[in-house]
Parts: sequence; structure tokens; C-alpha cells
Amino acid sequence: MAILAIVTSIVLALIGPAQAAAGNPYQRGPAPTEANVTAETGPFTVAQVNVPSGSGQGFNDGTSYFPTDTSQGIFGAVVIMPGFVAPQAEIAWYGPRLASQGFVVMTLDSNALWDFPTDRSNQQLAALSYLTTKSAVKNEIDPTRTAVMGWSMGGGGTLESAASTPSLKAAIALAPWDIVNVGDQITVPTMIYGADGDTVAPVSTFTLPVYNALTNGRDKAFIEIRNADHFTFAGANTTVAKCSISWLKRFIDNDTRYDQFLCPTPNDPNTVAFQNTCPMQPPPGSAAGTGPDGRPCLPRSVCGSLAAPVRSNRFDGT
Repeated sequence: MAILAIVTSIVLALIGPAQAAAGNPYQRGPAPTEANVTAETGPFTVAQVNVPSGSGQGFNDGTSYFPTDTSQGIFGAVVIMPGFVAPQAEIAWYGPRLASQGFVVMTLDSNALWDFPTDRSNQQLAALSYLTTKSAVKNEIDPTRTAVMGWSMGGGGTLESAASTPSLKAAIALAPWDIVNVGDQITVPTMIYGADGDTVAPVSTFTLPVYNALTNGRDKAFIEIRNADHFTFAGANTTVAKCSISWLKRFIDNDTRYDQFLCPTPNDPNTVAFQNTCPMQPPPGSAAGTGPDGRPCLPRSVCGSLAAPVRSNRFDGT
């Protein structure tokens, strides 16, 4: 018994008391609240490292943002790509905001400002490979838990990355623009944003068609931001931050504590529409089945099918 006690204490010390208590080895940070998920700065102190051009193959330069405290374990990683003729500065706000919630984040400059979505996808995936295998922060990253995110043509590139890389845990496309719709090729949990005043990538011709084509994945979400345009996503936005953090936490960290910000579909006055498949996890002790991706699910929701029922809230009277 004494030996067992010693072994148990060593294991608990190695995995950390927070992880042992949570029963989820990927859970990071305190219990989420409306206040801390909408805060400009999350619970983790963040440092950053510049990534000069030439640091890795297949991408330009970037900036890595990462939590300085790894006592709870290593982190999932996100690579973010800007849009057409947009420099890294346009998406820089996502770096520290997401990293302070417990992710390693890399924001990029594209190789050329005029690169189209396919090129941006290739660069994004090259940067993700560099970040997880060769970067200065690679030892802080769990390479099995990665995601992609992008704005405008970077959003189109993000969708192409998700289509070509089913091992990704999540994808977030911000007002995506692309000449092709790869939605039916995506199985990665994908969140897509649009803006009600966007004339560059209008919701009706870009965002919604991709969302509606996401028929082969279990989890998807569409959010249309109110009183917004294409360039809303290039500046700090509380609704975008809150929903994106919740999506990444839910699917990179498998942290069901963030379900409360996604399901039931939020009645957010800052959105015109919010549609999603409401990811469900069985409560402790409940009878659960297994979905097509091998994850637990409640039989009444998605077991035995690829797509969960879509729930929708609209706030424009339609």
C-alpha cells in the first residue's frame, strides 16, 4: 500500500492537480465565466517571439504568442492568416488575446500581399508545421491539437487548410473569400463569421454557401455580426473573441465548460444570426453512445449520423 501511495503521488505531481481533478488532460485555465471569456486579457501571462522571414520553409515571417506558465501542461496551437493585401498587423490583436486564454498562437504575413487563398493555405500549413516542430516554442505545444484561423482570403485559405487537413481540431474563417467552395470536403469543426454590411465577401454569396456546404462534419457554426463590415474582423471585437475562444477551447482542449457560450444558441444582440450544431457531451453518469468520429455523444442528438441538428437564432425579425 505504501508503494501504491508513492506511485500515486508521483503521477499526480507529473500531471498536475488541476488536470487530475478535471479528468481532462487538455483543460487549461480556471472555470470560464462571461467576464473572463470576454476580457481583453485572459488568465495566462503572454510572451511573444518574432519569427523572421527565412525561419522556416514555405511561409514568410510571423509572430508567436505563448503563455509563460506551463505548470498546467503544454498547449494547443493556432496559426492565423491575414487577407488580400493585408499585413500581419491587421490580425495581430488575435495573437495575445487567444494566447492569454491558453494557446500558442502564430500570426503571419503572407509571402505576397496579393496571394490567393490556395497559396495562403499552403503557407498557413507550412507555418503550422514549423511552429510545432522547429520553432522556439515547439516544446510548449501539443502537436496533436492544432487549429487554423484566417480573415478574408486568409479565411478562404483557412477553409482550404481544413479541407486538406482533417487532423486539425478546429478552423475559424472570418469573412472568408474564395473562388471555390470546399465546404463539403471539410470534417474539421468549423466556425464561420460574416458581417451584415460586408460588400467584399457578402454573407449571401460567400459565408452562408460555405456554411450550408459543411455537410460532412459533426460540428459547425455560423455567426453574422451586426452593424459590421468586412474590416470589422481586423480590429478587436468582443463577440468575435468570445465565440472564437469558446470554439477553440471546446475543440482543441475538449473543454466542455465552454459549451455554455455556444449552446443553447446564444441570443447575442451583437449578432444578426447565430447558427450551430450545438456540440453535446453526456453529463457524468449518463448513457452515451459514440459518434462517427469516435467521440462520445448523446443518442438523442448526433449518434449514428454525421450532422447534428442545426439550431438557429435570428435577431433581424426574420
